[in-house]
Amino acid sequence: MTFLEELKESPIAILGAGAVGKAVGADSILAGNRVHLYELPEYAEMSLKHVEKTGIIIDGNQNNLYGFERRGKARFDLVTTDIREAVKGAKLIIVAVPSIAHDRFFEELVPVLEDGMIVHIIPDNFGSLKLRKKMRELHCDKKIIVGGWTSAPYGARIVKEGGVLTPRIELKYRAITLRGAALPMTDQDIFLESSKVIGSFDAITEGDGVTGGQTVLDIGFSNVNPVLHCPGTILGASVMENFGRVFGGNDPYQYSIYSHAYSQSVAEVQYAFYLEQVQLAEAIGVDLLRYPKKNFMSRTSILGPEYMGDDCIVPFEEQFPMAYGTGPFSIQDRYITEDVPVGCHIYHQLGKKYGVATPVIDSMITLGSVMTGQSFFETGLTLEDLDLAHLSAEETLAYLEKGQFRKAEA
Repeated sequence: MTFLEELKESPIAILGAGAVGKAVGADSILAGNRVHLYELPEYAEMSLKHVEKTGIIIDGNQNNLYGFERRGKARFDLVTTDIREAVKGAKLIIVAVPSIAHDRFFEELVPVLEDGMIVHIIPDNFGSLKLRKKMRELHCDKKIIVGGWTSAPYGARIVKEGGVLTPRIELKYRAITLRGAALPMTDQDIFLESSKVIGSFDAITEGDGVTGGQTVLDIGFSNVNPVLHCPGTILGASVMENFGRVFGGNDPYQYSIYSHAYSQSVAEVQYAFYLEQVQLAEAIGVDLLRYPKKNFMSRTSILGPEYMGDDCIVPFEEQFPMAYGTGPFSIQDRYITEDVPVGCHIYHQLGKKYGVATPVIDSMITLGSVMTGQSFFETGLTLEDLDLAHLSAEETLAYLEKGQFRKAEA
């Protein structure tokens, strides 16, 4: 039996029962995988309610360049709040939760890891670094592969009716390519190859395929969420808060930053943000996804190439109905409360460490803090949280590329 055949025969454990976790799991079941769905006990009453009874229905436009579609109702092989039960027999573990929940899930996961497991973090959002740190803290020496992806394989939204979650998930689009990396990079070939047996990656595997990033920091820089969400939400806040009130019809929940906030001026800020990311990556000695400015000057911005190829441009003069209803609908949304303290704040700290000025990124932290009433400069994710603060530039690359880690002095 080949390596991929062995993986295919084993169940996949999905950790996290939000929109992405349910969608990735259900889509993989429809593709022929066996899937276990796990949720933390404290969230299970809401996220797992009725799942065993109803299953999950995959639907939506599923826009993509090659027309890949898959629809239907999927029933999980196991739905549980017992982490040990969830990972039993699994070779592939998919962590599909917001980055602010990584630590809580990793506390549960690390004690039940077994040799030979491959952990995919979707999206990574520096989760690979946090998982390796947690393994060191809990003295876990299991021989596993850890890596993450720039994004989820699609834009997924759980359909609600009267404020109640339904079993239906709409896939707005399917990615045809994703960028991933392992920590350390010596595991990267196996990590990327293993994605071929994950059913939810089929549109990518059969599309333009996965690409390997230059370390997991590359994946952190290549995540489109901070550069798109933060300027779009902050600079478009007045549009968002007035939409459905004084203009935009009667339904505020048709709002989308892509459709209603993005503009030439906002795109200029997003591009300036991106150029600061480029400077950071080059100073560290890693890479990131490269985009020409023209991709920012579009309602799809740099998300478009992920599912429609590099030529995807929707002029600002045109409507963009596909994104209607994708929000955000409040400044207290993960577009700010996750992407600012995680993405922006780590970029800020890396800038200080490597001597790269990040005035545009810093402005997002300042404005996001004022608008939400929080102090993201004080509460944001730090290099200490990732076990990178004490490492020199050379030691950082040795850790990311070869797994050679120096513990901080007591």
